[in-house]
Amino acid sequence: MSTEGIVGIMRLTLETALWVAAPILITGSIVSLLVSIGQVLTSIQDATLSIVPKLAAVCIATFVLFPWSLQKLIGFTVTLFQDFHKYVG
Repeated sequence: MSTEGIVGIMRLTLETALWVAAPILITGSIVSLLVSIGQVLTSIQDATLSIVPKLAAVCIATFVLFPWSLQKLIGFTVTLFQDFHKYVG
């Protein structure tokens, strides 16, 4: 297998991982920002008040986006295995 082929597979893998993880990370970042602003405005600095909403938002986003993420991962796997003969030998 050539170097270009390996780089192509790695690029496709990283691109797929980014597409699957980005919505969940963006959701967590937005909720974290909103919770931080709320804590600054109310002067409540409890760790539980910052962790629980972020965890809940990430869990909900993961649950809601699971079918889309699964579709992306299945598409990646199908694309990878369609021309498997070019990767072997």
